Formats: sequence, structure tokens, C-alpha cells
Amino acid sequence: MNIWVLILGLFLMVGLQKMLVTRFALPGIRYERRLSRHTAFVGDTIEMIETLQNPRPLFIPWLRVESRISPYLRFGRQENLNIRGQRYHRSVFTLMPFQQVRRRHQVKLLRRGVYDVGTVALTAGDLVSVSSASVDMRFQAQVTVYPKPLDVSELPAVLPVSRNHGDMIVQTRHLTDPFLVCGIRPYEAGDAPRDIHWAATARTGQMQVKVHDYTADTKLMVILNGQLRPDQWGELMDYEQDLIEYGISMTAAMMLEVLKKGAAAGFASNMPFLNQEGCAFMPPYGGTGREEEVLHALARVHIHQERSILNCLEELSSLRDCDVVILSAYTDDPEFMERVAGLRVRNRSVTVHLLRKEEVNGHVA
Repeated sequence: MNIWVLILGLFLMVGLQKMLVTRFALPGIRYERRLSRHTAFVGDTIEMIETLQNPRPLFIPWLRVESRISPYLRFGRQENLNIRGQRYHRSVFTLMPFQQVRRRHQVKLLRRGVYDVGTVALTAGDLVSVSSASVDMRFQAQVTVYPKPLDVSELPAVLPVSRNHGDMIVQTRHLTDPFLVCGIRPYEAGDAPRDIHWAATARTGQMQVKVHDYTADTKLMVILNGQLRPDQWGELMDYEQDLIEYGISMTAAMMLEVLKKGAAAGFASNMPFLNQEGCAFMPPYGGTGREEEVLHALARVHIHQERSILNCLEELSSLRDCDVVILSAYTDDPEFMERVAGLRVRNRSVTVHLLRKEEVNGHVA
């Protein structure tokens, strides 16, 4: 008789515990997921922080937190953490009444891009795993991974970035710079009133004007060809993308170097920006905050060919007075080189650099 009472009591306890977990566990659970940084470079390590709080006097035998995460976010080893194929992230918790648990996961960023880790599925189960309850949650947990720029010393010497850029005093008179004053002289007919040097005029008793130096106004335009061959179309395999990623890192290095010296830089490609259509395009601008804008845009380049490089170059036919650098995996297509020649007519210089597979090693994670 005692055995049957014990069995009945056990079933009643299991049933009660099942009801409590399935009906009351998840509604009271407070879960939060956040990232320690929202922008970083390829190769950096950030933290993903999970916080679980059980505010009720209820024991939760197990609580599973699952989410799909890109294989280019590599998690370090940790107890109660299981990642299948580096794509499916799973954490398992046991929560006592009124307990709070916080876990920090080290995440290494392997490739440029925009990664969202904010979609989470929570599943709570009873002690004997007979039943469970699930709920989906959504958080603002996104990281933008910037391309890691090449060192300037690694850039080809033939590229315009290897020359001086920015506001440079030159022998050939391109543009008069109102901020560069190299002396004063007597006023002559036709001088602009804004150039009058009033202090020198008062001192000498004769009208004096400022003498300005001349500068070269430099604009760099980098065009990246997302095709590995003239007939290539659509998506690239993972192993094929490394060469394009290397080209993006080279683009970042050139644009940042030019912007650092006070000049303007722009970017174009026959690949689109993420969640956009058509050719990616950034006009050649400079100024404060442009460096971060460039890195953010290059992080969002989607390696997918919606248009051929020929169409892209045709759309860029209105470019004028730029130093153009074209990065391409091939240069032996006559029609491609014909479009390049068209750009040379309207711009200061046009350089085509051939991207080679042997240059990639050690630069793309």
C-alpha cells in the first residue's frame, strides 16, 4: 500500500511541477541579450552578454536559450554552451527561485558584415523533460564589422594613394585657396574686396591685398569590380569571396589614407549595399566623420552581382576630374577596357589594379 501511495505522490508531484513550469515559468522570466560593442573591425573580439532573472519562488529545472548565429561569429569554449556547425547557438540554464544568472560569451569577428544576434527562442522544461513551453523574443543586438584596412605600405605604388593628397601648394595653378596667404601686395584693378588686408592698408597708408597660394583639389574614386570573370553572375561561393573581401580591405585603406590627408574619397561597385538594389555608390566627399561613414558603408557591401561591371562603368560616365582606381580580378576583357578608356577621357587619371589570389593570404580571416 505504501508503494502505491509513493507512486501516486510522485505522479502528483510531477504533474504539479509540469503545470507550474509550463504555465508560470516563462511568463515570469526576464531575459536580456546585449553586445559590448556595436561596431568593430575584422579580427576583434567582443562580448555577448546574457542575463536571466527568475523573480518568482519557482524552481526551473532547465531553460534553453537558442538562436541562429552566423558562422563568422566564433564563440569561445564555455560550459553549458553548444554550437552546432558554428551556426546554432544554444545556452542551457538552471534557475533557482529569485535567482539571476549572467553569462559573458567571447565572440571573435571573422568577416566583414552586419550581423544580427537579437532573435532568441526560450524553452523551459520540467524536471523529467516530459513537457516544455517556448516563447520567441527579439532584442536590439546587432554588430557592424568593418573591413580591416590594409597597411598603406602594402598598397601598390602605382595607385594614386601613393602620391601626396590633400591641400598641397603646387607650381601649376589649379585653384586659389582663400585660406593660404603667402604675403601682401598693392591693390590692383579687379582685386576682390574680400582680399583687402585692412591692417596693412592702415599701416602703409596705401590699399594692400592678400596674396594667396594655389592648391590641387584631389578627389579619389575607387571602383571595385565584384565579378571574378566577365561571365560570372549572382552569388559567389564562400571560398571565392576572399578575393573580393581583400579588394574591400584595399578600398578601405586607400579611402581612409586620402581622407586623413584632407582630400575627398568616393566608392562605387557593381555589388549593392545590404538591403538595397543596383550599384553601390558613394560620391567623393571629405570632411569630419567621413572615415566612419566609409567604413560603415563598406561593411554593408553585399557580395552579389546584380549588374555587370560594364553597366556600372556606364553609369559612372558622368565622373569628372577624379583620380580613379579600378580594382578588378581580370583585365583581359576588351569591352571592360573600352569602358575604362572612356573614363580616362574625363578624369585626371585612371588606374586599373589587378587583384591576385596570392595577395589574399594573411589578409582575409
